[in-house]
Amino acid sequence: MFDNGKVIHCAGDMSYRIETLKIKALAEACKLIGRAVHLDTCLGRVLQVLHDTLHMERATLVLLDKGGHRLSIRASYGLSVAEEQRGIYGLSEGVCGQIFQSGSPCVVPDINNEPLFLNRTGARSRIKKEGLSFIGVPVEVEGKTVGVLTVDRLFGPEVSFEEDISFLEILATIIGQFLLLHDAINQKEEKLVAENKSLKAELHSRFSKHYIIGNSPAMEEVFWTIEKVAPSRATALLLGESGTGKELVARAIHEASPRKEASFIKVNCAALPENLLESELLGHDKGAFTGATAARPGRFEMADGGTIFLDEIGEMPILLQAKLLRVLQERQFERIGGTKTLTVDVRIIAATNVDLQDSVNRGLFRSDLYYRLNVVPLRLPPLRERRQDVPLLIDHFLNSSNSRNDKEVALTTAALDYLTGYDWPGNVRELQNLIERLVILADNAVIRPEDISEHLRAIPRSPRPESGLSSTPPPAALLSPLTPPGSLKDLERQQIEAALRRNGWVQARAARELGLTQRQIGYRIRKFGLERPAFAVE
Repeated sequence: MFDNGKVIHCAGDMSYRIETLKIKALAEACKLIGRAVHLDTCLGRVLQVLHDTLHMERATLVLLDKGGHRLSIRASYGLSVAEEQRGIYGLSEGVCGQIFQSGSPCVVPDINNEPLFLNRTGARSRIKKEGLSFIGVPVEVEGKTVGVLTVDRLFGPEVSFEEDISFLEILATIIGQFLLLHDAINQKEEKLVAENKSLKAELHSRFSKHYIIGNSPAMEEVFWTIEKVAPSRATALLLGESGTGKELVARAIHEASPRKEASFIKVNCAALPENLLESELLGHDKGAFTGATAARPGRFEMADGGTIFLDEIGEMPILLQAKLLRVLQERQFERIGGTKTLTVDVRIIAATNVDLQDSVNRGLFRSDLYYRLNVVPLRLPPLRERRQDVPLLIDHFLNSSNSRNDKEVALTTAALDYLTGYDWPGNVRELQNLIERLVILADNAVIRPEDISEHLRAIPRSPRPESGLSSTPPPAALLSPLTPPGSLKDLERQQIEAALRRNGWVQARAARELGLTQRQIGYRIRKFGLERPAFAVE
C-alpha cells in the first residue's frame, strides 16, 4: 500500500507540474499576443515560449498563402532562415497537407518510419534521437482551416499524446483568434488608407492641385510652375501682394520635391531685429553674446537636407544680406561667435511683396543677392485676378468656420455675388478673416449682402503694397463695395466692361485678367453689346 501510495503521489506531482507548465505557457502566449505589433515577430515569440517553458526543440506554424494555392512556414522555432524558406507544401502534400485537408490533429510517433513525413526543411536530419515524435493540429479561423501548427513531442513518453494534442489545440485556437484580429485590423487600416486617398483625390479635384484652392487659369499657371520647379534644386522667388498665399506655395514646392521627407523651415525676415535675425538664421555658440549660455543651431542647420522659406526677404537688413549671399553661393557659414565653418544642403525659397528691383535701385537690396534669388520667379495673382476662385474659397472657409464654431451659416446667392464682385485688397487672407467674422457674429443662419457691408466698412482701404505687379485701378463697379450690385447679369457686364477699359479694350489682355479665353470674352462682348469707344486705342 505504501509503495502504491508513493507511485500515486509521484504521478500526481508529475501531472500537477505539467498542468502548471501548460498554464504558464498559455499565459505567456496570451501576453505576447495582447501587446503584439508585428504579426510574424509575435508568432515567432509564441513558438519560442514552447521551448522556454516546455523545452520543445522545434515548432512551425504553416499558413495558407494569400493566393490560397500552397502552405508555407510563417513562423518557426529551431529552424534556420534557409530551412524555414524551404518549408513550402502543396495543400494535400505530406503530413501538413493531410492535417490541413482533414482539419484533424495528427501524431507521428516516429518520423523516421513515416513516409508522409517529407522533412522538406531538413531541420530534423541533424537530430540523432531515435523515435522522434511529431504532432500537428489545424489552425482555424471562423471554422475554416487556414494553417497547421506542428511541434516535436512536448512532454516525453510518460505523458500521453492526448495531453500534447489537447494543449496544442488550445494554443492553435488562440493563434487563430490572433490571426482573425490581425486580419480585421489590416482591413480597417486598408479602408482608412483608401478613404484617405479618396479624400485627398477629392481635395485635388475640388481645390485643384497641391491642396491650394483654385482652378482659374491664373492658378493653373502657378500649379504648372510649381511642378516644373519642385524637382530641381533652383532657388525660387515668390512675388505677390500680401495675403496671396506665398507660404502655401512654398510648402507646395517643398512637398512636391525630393526633399519632402526633410524639414520645411520658415523664417519671417521682417519679424525680428537685425541682431536676432542673424542668430535665428545662423545660430550662435556658447558665450557669443550676453545671455548665450549654450550653443544653439540656426534655421539653416535645422533645414539641412530640406527647404528654408525666407518670407519678407525684402525686409532683410543690408549687412545680413551679404552673409545670406555666401550661404546661397557656397552653402557655408559660421555661427555667431564660432570659428567652425558649417556646410549645409538647403533649398532656399524666398518671398516678398515689395518690388525688389526698385529696392536694388534705391540701394536697399544687394543686386548680386537679388539675381541669386531671382532664378525662378513665381508671381502669385491677387484675388481680383482670379475671381472665379472666390466661390471655391468661400465654400472652403465657410465649411471650416462652421465646423470650428459649431454653426450652420450659409450665404445667399446675392451675398456670394456681392463678395465675388469685391476688390479684396487683402486678398485670400482678407477673405478668410471676413468669413470667420461673419460666421462668429451671425445672428441668423443666412448671410445677406446687407450683413456683409457693415463688416467691409470697418476694413481700412490702404493702398496696395508695392509688388512690381500691375497697379491698375479697380473696376468702377467695385470701387464702392458698400453698395450691393444689381443682378448677376449686371455685375458680369460691369466686370467685363471695366476689364476692357483697364486694358485699353485689348480683348486678349482683358480675358487674361478675368481668367477667360478669348472666345469666352468675345461671346460676352457680343452678349452685352459692348463697343469700344472711339477714343480708345489698342
